[in-house]
Amino acid sequence: MGRHRAWTTRDCTKGRGRLEVRHLKTAAFRHLNHPGACQALRVMRWRKVLTSNRITIERLYFVTSLPPDVASGTQIAAWIRVHWKIENQLHHVRDTTFAEDASTIRTGSLPRVMAGLRNLAISICQQDNHTNIAAATRHPSRPLATLGWT
Repeated sequence: MGRHRAWTTRDCTKGRGRLEVRHLKTAAFRHLNHPGACQALRVMRWRKVLTSNRITIERLYFVTSLPPDVASGTQIAAWIRVHWKIENQLHHVRDTTFAEDASTIRTGSLPRVMAGLRNLAISICQQDNHTNIAAATRHPSRPLATLGWT
């Protein structure tokens, strides 16, 4: 596998009442008992809430099939941030608006079906240009018309 320079990238942002510093480090490896694995990634995040000065530190580890030297550390860090932004936005809405975490449906394929229905409801609201999904579900306009079914 040729030479590989381990990427280290540092990013700092301030917003939503907090300061966040993220540090990405990558490492390529030749032998791992996992098909297709090429690199290991570590993301360390330091968050400081500006109003309380409370600091939290997270360490996240990833394994990727992305070959070394295909993307810079900055690109990989940006992809990780976009992925988590999408994940957090969708799961936050599903939990706060539809109380998904409180659901007692836990057997068979029904949890997956219910998640799909919740995602469909969110998508319909977004397609109808609603930015507040909770408000849109309290006062549904014409969901079937939005889907073109009427």
